[in-house]
Amino acid sequence: MLVNSRAVRIEWGDCDPAGIVYYPRYFAFFDASTSALLERALGMTKHHYLKAYDFSGHPLVNARSRFLIPTRFGDDVTIETTATDLRRSSFDVHHRLLKNGALAVEGFETRVWVTGDPAKGTMKGAPIPQAVIERLSKG
Repeated sequence: MLVNSRAVRIEWGDCDPAGIVYYPRYFAFFDASTSALLERALGMTKHHYLKAYDFSGHPLVNARSRFLIPTRFGDDVTIETTATDLRRSSFDVHHRLLKNGALAVEGFETRVWVTGDPAKGTMKGAPIPQAVIERLSKG
């Protein structure tokens, strides 16, 4: 499977008053990392791949994480992201946030490939295009 790696610097606004990352910020990092993975796999920005594949997005339907080592203001971390299970209309994503090479946080997501009009609440699962599956599956 394709792995995308991106560097992130922990900023003051990511932290609680003690200078430790406030846990919901990890989910924001992971959301951006999922889009970065798809952008790398498909060779285009999210704005463009939504149009190119004529779909409404890949909303999150399940998320969980494991916190192993705290990260703090000023830390430079690396997030490695891969799609781990590609099904008909949903896929799982695994994130590994590394601090100085050590696993600090793991994130797990399930997302659904959807079509419809999100503004009207008419989204529904749609088959993930074979080309997308092939590109995410390359190692």
